[in-house]
Amino acid sequence: MQRILAYFGGTLGRRGLKSYCVRIAVQAGFAALVLGLGLQFAHFVRRAEELAPAYLADLEHGLDAAELALRYPLPLRPPGVEGFLPISGLMGLLDWIYQGRLNAVHPAATMLFVIALAMAFFLRKAFCAWVCPVGFLSESLARLGRRLPCLESRNLRLPRGVDIPLRSVKYLLLGFFLWAIVGMSAPALSAFLASDYNQVADVKMLWFFTRLGLTPAIVLAVLAAASLVVNGAWCRYLCPYGALLGLFAWASPLRIARHAPSCTDCGLCDRVCMARLPISRSRRILSPECTGCLDCVASCPQTNALALAGTGRWLGPLRFAAAVLVLFVAGYTASRAAGLWFNRIPDTEYLRRVPEAARYDHPR
Repeated sequence: MQRILAYFGGTLGRRGLKSYCVRIAVQAGFAALVLGLGLQFAHFVRRAEELAPAYLADLEHGLDAAELALRYPLPLRPPGVEGFLPISGLMGLLDWIYQGRLNAVHPAATMLFVIALAMAFFLRKAFCAWVCPVGFLSESLARLGRRLPCLESRNLRLPRGVDIPLRSVKYLLLGFFLWAIVGMSAPALSAFLASDYNQVADVKMLWFFTRLGLTPAIVLAVLAAASLVVNGAWCRYLCPYGALLGLFAWASPLRIARHAPSCTDCGLCDRVCMARLPISRSRRILSPECTGCLDCVASCPQTNALALAGTGRWLGPLRFAAAVLVLFVAGYTASRAAGLWFNRIPDTEYLRRVPEAARYDHPR
């Protein structure tokens, strides 16, 4: 056990580009979980597509609804796929505040959104650096990019005059979504959540990836190519979800702290930081761009120069990983125990709606 803990408490990567083994393991674990949920949901939707024609035919013949539900059962739909519906989660949270009860369409989307906000407040943007599968994919592409001969073993850093305007894009996108959603009246918000479009938003999201058109394919290819060249291109410049979590992380009690007497000014922390923060020249990192990845701490050659502080003691990578997992599992467990995880859409509704889902337009 001690050897296992020593391994996960250690680092991987070459000098100046190190990450903690435990962070990569936690990221990979969540990515595998998301992949498993996606495959399970794809099986659910495929089975609904197979059974829908016979179900609709029997429904037209006037068969009893209860009998039809028994005759055409669907496999379990994994609520965790609603994590890919953060906008629905935000709308569900506002509707919960307005109505005093959580909507029954995508409750897991709202609970996962709340968990991400709580994680951002207590553990900085740990959701981005330790949980998010898109972040894991983006970082993996950047590691692959560093092996390309044309990059000379390092990712490209855009000039400041280009980097700052591009970084503002994710905040502009966040502002647009907040303006559009917060400006909705309570009845309009409830109507959207109950709409046909929102009820099959998870199905349409699945089809976005499994029935990829030319334009989305080109966009994804460009984003992947950008991630090969620039570390965290999507996260740094375009992700409005990360921008929102960064604002909550601004109030987090945790900070990357630098002990100046122990610092040798080697600059390795600045080199590895995906957010390109001036760590070697700061006493504490307060920026909402900091993801709490701890790569700067992992790359620091001095034992006591950098650490995650704010709880009265410095927090090591294993304890931080444990805090991430405990907070996530506690949120998930509490959601299930309170009946706020599974939606209340019967299988018969999916059998009726899935064949029509492609025709549902976004209610503007």
